[in-house]
Amino acid sequence: MNHSKHEYVRGDVTTNTVGGYFSILKRGLIGTYHHVGQQHLDRYVCEFDFRYNTRAKLGFTDAQRAAMILKGADGKRLVYS
Repeated sequence: MNHSKHEYVRGDVTTNTVGGYFSILKRGLIGTYHHVGQQHLDRYVCEFDFRYNTRAKLGFTDAQRAAMILKGADGKRLVYS
């Protein structure tokens, strides 16, 4: 894509998806967490990645998301070093 020439779509490929994702990420970080340290940024991005990839529009329910979260946490300890 060449945005300087106002090209935003090429065939089936568009920049709307990535723009929408970063908009949700930015609003979530600023609106919910207010401040994110650089050392934990990857964890916040992973959280919003999960939210975006399991959103209702893709057919996921709250119960399915909760089950996935619990399955992912099984056998792990939360440690802070």
